[in-house]
Parts: sequence; structure tokens; C-alpha cells
Amino acid sequence: MVGGGTMAPMPEPVNTTLTAIPGFQVGHWTDPLAQTGCTVVLCPPEGAVASASFIGPSPATREGVLLSPEKKVERVHALLLTGGSAFGLAAATGVVRVLEERGIGHETAFGRVPIVPAAVIYDLGVGNPRVRPGEIEGEAAARAASSAPVERGQVGAGTGATAGKYLGGGVPGGLGSVCLERSGVRVAALAVVNPVGDVLDERGGVLAGPGTGPVAAAFTPGDVENTTLVAVATEHALTKAECRRLADAAQTALARVIHPSHTAWDGDSAFVLSSAALPPADPLLLGALVQEAVCAAVRDAVRLTRQNLE
Repeated sequence: MVGGGTMAPMPEPVNTTLTAIPGFQVGHWTDPLAQTGCTVVLCPPEGAVASASFIGPSPATREGVLLSPEKKVERVHALLLTGGSAFGLAAATGVVRVLEERGIGHETAFGRVPIVPAAVIYDLGVGNPRVRPGEIEGEAAARAASSAPVERGQVGAGTGATAGKYLGGGVPGGLGSVCLERSGVRVAALAVVNPVGDVLDERGGVLAGPGTGPVAAAFTPGDVENTTLVAVATEHALTKAECRRLADAAQTALARVIHPSHTAWDGDSAFVLSSAALPPADPLLLGALVQEAVCAAVRDAVRLTRQNLE
């Protein structure tokens, strides 16, 4: 206070993460000691039109086939991204429990059935491999979900993520999220960065790879699974087939920001979620924004992780 006046309140920080898209909420469960965790993206109560793209020989998913454009169910109610390898898929049951309590799900003759796709990263080599997200942890992440800006870095599913392992090392990866808007079209992305390859900066230099940060663990390509997980959200109406095309665009973006990408040791998963709250947007602009947002989210993950470790 100066001269008897009062201090003006600090402005609220602008949300530039996935939760800037109305209707979507994000929550984490994190175990920093065991270096694992899970992240839940809650969709609007009526669900989000969704599809996905899976590239690489080792994706570990739940309800992945259901997201194919030709399958009957169009909307999902949440998305789980988790550590713990295939064990971590159990966390989806906790998310389903929370949604059932709230009366959210696909309408059937005998009740609402929540649709919760899930995908995992392999993080067993960096912390305690006996600790993995399960039902209780998935439920905790779902109950923690909010529309606040997404916490990023070594948190949630990105806690034990690593990058730059194809030469035998490994530096921390993490979780990143951005929201981009152009000409009234808005797209957000969340990325869990756990590739065997390096993460590249905007000029093509190595942002996360050998010699760029603290060594997370020693790896030999082939003895560990590697996966980058991406969730993209938009308000603009999309069909399930259009979601799939944008998921393919998200995979193309990974090839721009990770080198080498989509290798024999990766199992990358990209999900696209549309609340359909706004009219359709120009598909070329949407595709461009998806690719830009995915690249930015991947870089955001490793930059925030490095910043938090310094």
C-alpha cells in the first residue's frame, strides 16, 4: 500500500493449456518417489466425439479398437494416460467408477456405461517397478480433475517419462500442454513424452537427448518400451472420421519434433477429442493447429521438466 491506497489484485494467469477448452478437465495422481503416475482428461458430461491413431509395434491401450471410425460408439467420457506399462491400464477402472457415480456414460437399457479409453507408457525402469497406478490412483486423478491450468513437467503420467534413449542414455521427459488459437479456431494438446528418440527444438537442435540434462536411467534400445502419448481437444464439431484424420496429423507432428520417431521400439498413441460445442472449422487450419500444438506440447514437457530440476 502506497500513500493510503490499496494494491490492485493480481490478474489471473491466462490458461494456455488443454483446460482452456471449455468442458474439459484434467487431473493427476503422482508418486515422485516411485517415479510414476497417471493423468485423466475428463470430457464434458455428454462426452466428446473421439478417435485415435496408433503407430509403432508396442502400443498398450484400453478401448483402442472402439475408437476406430467404423465402430458404433461415437463419444467417450474420459481419457486416461498412465505410467506402469500394461499394469497401469487398471487405473481406468477407478475413472469409470467416478463417472458412474456422477451418472455419466453411454446410455444402455440397463444403465449408463462410461467409455474411458486409456494408453500407457513404460516407466518401470526409472523408479520402483513394483509401484504402478491402479484403480485407487485412477480414481484419485479423476476426482482431482479441474479446469485449472494443467500442471506440467514431471507430474501425472509424465512423472517417469524419459527421452533420448536410442544411444543408450536417457534424460527426463515429462508432461506438457498448450492451447493455440488462430482466426477464431482453437486447439489444445497434452503430451506425455517418453520416446526412444531425441526431442528437437524449433531450429532442429537437440532439446532433450544425450548430454542435454541429468541422466534419468541407463537404457539399451530393445530392452524397454517407449511411447509418446498425445491428447488433442477442440470445441469445433468433428465427425469420428475427422477426429481420426486429425489424430494421424498429430502423429505426423511427432515425426517433426522427435528424432528418430515411430521406431521399432515406440508405440505412439494420439487421441483427438471434440466437444462439438462450436460449428465446424476449416479442416486445413485445424490440421495445421493440431500439428503446431502437438510439437509445442512435446517441447513444453521437456522444458518444464528441465526447469523444475534446475
